[in-house]
Amino acid sequence: MRKFFQEIKADLKFKTAGPGQKLSEPSRAPKEKPKAEVAPKPRQAPTDEAQRAAAAALARLEVKPKGGKAPSASQEAIRNQVRKELMAEAAASEKRLSMEEKEQEEEGAAAPSVSGVYFICPLTGTVVRKDQKEKQLREAIQAYFSVDPVAASIMEIHTFNKDREKVRLCVETMAKYLDNIYLHPEEEKYRKIKLQNKVFQERISCLEGTHKFFQAVGFETKTLPVPGQETTEEFYVLKEEVLSRLEDLKEHKEQLLSSEPVRAQLHRQLAVFQPSPAAAHFELPHDFFSLTAEELRREQRLRTEAVEKASMLRTRAMREKDEQREMRKYNYTLLRVRFPDGYILQGTFYARESVSVLYNFVREALRDDWLPFELLGPGGLKLTDENLAFNECGLVPSALLSLAWDAAVMADVEAAAAEEQRSPLRPELLGPAVPSQLQTHRWPRQWLLPGASNTELEQGLPEVFPRQWWSRD
Repeated sequence: MRKFFQEIKADLKFKTAGPGQKLSEPSRAPKEKPKAEVAPKPRQAPTDEAQRAAAAALARLEVKPKGGKAPSASQEAIRNQVRKELMAEAAASEKRLSMEEKEQEEEGAAAPSVSGVYFICPLTGTVVRKDQKEKQLREAIQAYFSVDPVAASIMEIHTFNKDREKVRLCVETMAKYLDNIYLHPEEEKYRKIKLQNKVFQERISCLEGTHKFFQAVGFETKTLPVPGQETTEEFYVLKEEVLSRLEDLKEHKEQLLSSEPVRAQLHRQLAVFQPSPAAAHFELPHDFFSLTAEELRREQRLRTEAVEKASMLRTRAMREKDEQREMRKYNYTLLRVRFPDGYILQGTFYARESVSVLYNFVREALRDDWLPFELLGPGGLKLTDENLAFNECGLVPSALLSLAWDAAVMADVEAAAAEEQRSPLRPELLGPAVPSQLQTHRWPRQWLLPGASNTELEQGLPEVFPRQWWSRD
């Protein structure tokens, strides 16, 4: 009986194995299993041409047929279906447009950040990009030769010669030449300078602007015989009429010793944005990250030191110091200050400027600059030490800060804002007629170059800085 049932099971198993085949025949491919049905793709919205065709079809269906026959039920169903699709497409299109407009409004409220880093030429007041500031300074100084050639040549010496030690040695040597003439005007030897003299060649002649200075103060080039030799050489010889103006020569010497390089001022690019959730989104241009050749060499040196330090154990203080050094690779930072009413004040700063500069920047933008306030960094940390630099506080290359009024005046500020419905910022910063990229400029006294009057400085300001936008200390 057991054998009988085993034979039946084997027979059933044999039948379910499929059709048989000879050993000499090639093997058949296994029967593929039926594929699962692919979910249909969502129907795309009809195109403009499809919509026009549907509208034309709907119009034809609505026209009554000849003979006064009523439309069939199938035509009525098609018309209703077309109408529903057109209404749905119109509603979706309107919703999409409204969402795009809302996104554009949100992005426009706090963006763009800045288009680049800009500087103000102290001689002309012209605003130029970072890569154009040296060219603008050179053109401005060249133009200043027509006003005061002595002052212009001094500016060239101090501004365009980057090695400060060479400039110091050059200026001291030139001042010694002038001092000898002033103290000993009767000595002819002091009124002549041999151009091929070794000291003159090594300290003076190799620097830019030195020859223009000597010509501006009254020296002229002459070819004179060399005492004891039959050859001639070129000399700088002081003109006779200058001996009657020795006091001017003394002033030129003091001016040469006391002058500083002419530096373009960083343009703050003050801007005020309306309240926006996109305030923490920054779009920084390449100017904030690009490094000069000198900065690249310094960065390479720092990285080499970092590799060496990574091979040894470091204390917490050493790690913090290395972190601060890493932050120094940024030259500029873009800072935003959010006011309690939501308005955002933005400005561009040097990464190594102190926090006190930001406090003054905010204070100058207030309607009442005497109101006490505090600035809170990311995470709500109070910036109490105003002597720290931005890179030491971690506020580079950009940061969003918050302004909090002092508790003693907070109630008064809120009451005034509720009654008069006004912002604590100056009204001209909020007005639509005022460009958001301008700010009030103060021209410090040290910007007045030797020989330049205040009137000349004022006349040099371009029209983009109207008089009501700047003042002079």
